Amino acid sequence: MIRVTENLRKIRDLLAKAAVDAGRSPDAVQLLAVSKKQPVSSILEAAAAGQRDFGENQVAEGVEKIKSIANDELVWHFIGHLQTNKTRAVAEHFDWVHSIDRLKTARRLSDQRPANLPELNVCVQVDVDNEPGKSGVAIDATLDLAREVLELPRLRLRGLMCLPAIRDDFEGQREPFCRLRRLADQLRANGISTDTLSIGMSADFRAAIFEGSTMVRVGTAIFGTRV
Repeated sequence: MIRVTENLRKIRDLLAKAAVDAGRSPDAVQLLAVSKKQPVSSILEAAAAGQRDFGENQVAEGVEKIKSIANDELVWHFIGHLQTNKTRAVAEHFDWVHSIDRLKTARRLSDQRPANLPELNVCVQVDVDNEPGKSGVAIDATLDLAREVLELPRLRLRGLMCLPAIRDDFEGQREPFCRLRRLADQLRANGISTDTLSIGMSADFRAAIFEGSTMVRVGTAIFGTRV
């Protein structure tokens, strides 16, 4: 039996320790529980244990969960690659989108965000390792895309996200996160204020926290093997 409440406590303790070791406040790092392919019952247990932010990467699955749970206190993050023909459902139901890598996608989300909802929080996804076929805007094109997203009326640009290539050693894991942090510094130097670095998962969150992560994505370590 998966004990979601106990797993959450353990993960929070590990994130807090990593933050302290990095000379940061534990409160500076937010846990995003990746609930894709997990049953609603596990999400409800996590919510009962105080977890508020949940990440989904399949539009239909995520929307179904949001509708079935219907809890306004929960914050829903879309973290997967977003096809332009599915932007409306995301704009209408999610609170965050972490995977903006094209202006066309951002424009559709802005146009389709209902007027009665708050601005949709978005992060630009960056391909920090220049991997062929991988989602994410190129590093040298990030500033221009961020400027364009900033001008869209129903979106709120919060920061940057990346999914780097897998690395096994701590220093190696820090390298792509360092590139993203410096890119965020470049945005701020150009007048684009952001507050979010959505970086780090189960295997590399410690390295991400040392490089300034404000939001770490953890799934199976909380919920167990995906259904």
